[in-house]
Amino acid sequence: MLGGRKMEFIFIRHGHGEHLNDYPNRLNTLHPSLTEYGKFQVTQLRNEIKIDSDDLVLVSPTKRTIETATIIKKGMDFIISPLVGPRMFPQNPELPFLACDHILSKTEISNLYGDTEILDFNADCWKEGINKIEQDIFEGYARRLLDWIGKSYKKIFIISHDGTITNYRILLGEEGLTRKDFLGEAGVHRMKLSG
Repeated sequence: MLGGRKMEFIFIRHGHGEHLNDYPNRLNTLHPSLTEYGKFQVTQLRNEIKIDSDDLVLVSPTKRTIETATIIKKGMDFIISPLVGPRMFPQNPELPFLACDHILSKTEISNLYGDTEILDFNADCWKEGINKIEQDIFEGYARRLLDWIGKSYKKIFIISHDGTITNYRILLGEEGLTRKDFLGEAGVHRMKLSG
């Protein structure tokens, strides 16, 4: 899957978002941004994270993750991908689809962030994102993304959401993870892998 290369995944959870003010009453806020506190958290994190120009930075298509990436990257390019968008963990089809987990459309991304690169492999995953899709479909999308990464990058930053990060950590080989393993706001988790 990773092409036999040594690589490091650095997962970063977005900073404090507007939907977390008055939790859980604001979880149905559509497209929440970072709060001022969230921006402060990410600015502090920026001083601890070193991103080189040849590193890959993949970002979930939500305002709070794109704002997190913009602060961390200091104007450098990143790629937006629905394949690292919000994903529930653990999966529970009984739970409602919260407005805060709706992703921006390609048109909204273009209108808000100009010509930022988008990576989706022409997959049909924009309408509802990867939040509640069946596990085997998610794993197919994720493996395709990991195969693509394995050909070109040694250091990969993924700026995303707690459930998504946990799903990818499991897919990359970690075992026994639960919601207790979620990263805090602006949290970082590093995984070094050799294929």
